[in-house]
Amino acid sequence: MKISSKKKVREIVAKTFMWMAMFVVFGLVISVIWTIFSKGVKAMSWDMVSKLPGGGFYIGKEGGFLNAIVGSLYIVGASTVLGLIVSIPVVFFLNVYLQRDSKLAYAARMAFDVLFGVPSIVYGAFGFTIMIYFGLRTSLLGGIIVITLLIIPIFIRTMDEATRNFPRDILDASFALGATRWETLKVVLRQIAPGIATATLLSVGRAIGDAASVMFTAGYTDSIPTSLSQPAATLPLAVFFQLQSPIPEVVDRAYAAALVLTVIVLVLSIASRFITNRFSKNKI
Repeated sequence: MKISSKKKVREIVAKTFMWMAMFVVFGLVISVIWTIFSKGVKAMSWDMVSKLPGGGFYIGKEGGFLNAIVGSLYIVGASTVLGLIVSIPVVFFLNVYLQRDSKLAYAARMAFDVLFGVPSIVYGAFGFTIMIYFGLRTSLLGGIIVITLLIIPIFIRTMDEATRNFPRDILDASFALGATRWETLKVVLRQIAPGIATATLLSVGRAIGDAASVMFTAGYTDSIPTSLSQPAATLPLAVFFQLQSPIPEVVDRAYAAALVLTVIVLVLSIASRFITNRFSKNKI
């Protein structure tokens, strides 16, 4: 049967809008990346990524933002590990120990959906309130805790969606063969490894690029923290503070910091894609 002329027109219009939308999104991505690279490369040097801010760094003199790079890696690395430690047992409990139609599981997923959409500045304000209550100052520990709270809902909901697509028949077969719940969890973990990699990428991407929450809790410093009680600088805050400067050289350094941040996220994205593909090829 031939497709009517109206259907052909609709199909052409739909394809046209899809292509237009794709080009708009692609153009925006290229525009952002080009702006960061074109302005950041001018100020980029080995000193920028290997030295701490000097006495005149914020007026365009010597130094770099190594403190912000290390601080970001400290906070993101620790919060990612803590987030995985907390999130994986929760996901397994929702999908292995509870029934699919459990009211408790439904309520928990709804709660995590709400937390997923809460702005990061709210987490920062919450962490700041708790720190004031206990008489704590801005510190590396405060930044780690609030970023962990920020990314836990991302971890749980992303891994939960991957686990819910896991065939229930495999669980039943594992239990029928006499496997314990712990042994069954290993099977599930192997199957949802790509989902865990994706959740880690999304969480790290949001954690390393967040400025609002760490501004309240981690503070900012020109040195590298040597203990959890000391304040820590981050790349987003380095960009934020330097962009406010009236000195063109300092503004260029803000774009250099943004360039480093973009490269880190790009490397993480490529690594995550590689890990996801490798696990997908070896799924049982």
